[in-house]
Amino acid sequence: MQLYFLCTGNSCRSQMAEGFAKKYAPSDWIIKSAGVEQHGLNKMAVSVMAENNIDISNNTSDLIDNDYLQSSDYVITLCGDAKDKCPMTPPNVNKEHWPLDDPAQASGTNEEILNIFRSTRNDIDELVYNFINRIK
Repeated sequence: MQLYFLCTGNSCRSQMAEGFAKKYAPSDWIIKSAGVEQHGLNKMAVSVMAENNIDISNNTSDLIDNDYLQSSDYVITLCGDAKDKCPMTPPNVNKEHWPLDDPAQASGTNEEILNIFRSTRNDIDELVYNFINRIK
């Protein structure tokens, strides 16, 4: 099984989804994330994932790899931008869309922004857990 999580900049949402998928999926599954742009790994995403004992600190912000995309079993977009800009895939690639707000766009105090990241992390945790249990 090969999964690909996509969002705009591959800095937050898709990185968190990749982290949770690697936690929940069987060890022989191939799981990656990417973006339609590269925004760098968001430090708050790293921090809130560490709170759940998932280390994404060595992940990189990657652009979509068309070969990997075309050979994936599932492509999951986590924002409208990625859904709209995702390259065409063959009919055998299953697509899902999870419309999640970008926590990196949040404003407020550091603690308020951190809480938005936590909320997004928790939503992604549940989505990934349910998705993997549905398809495995």
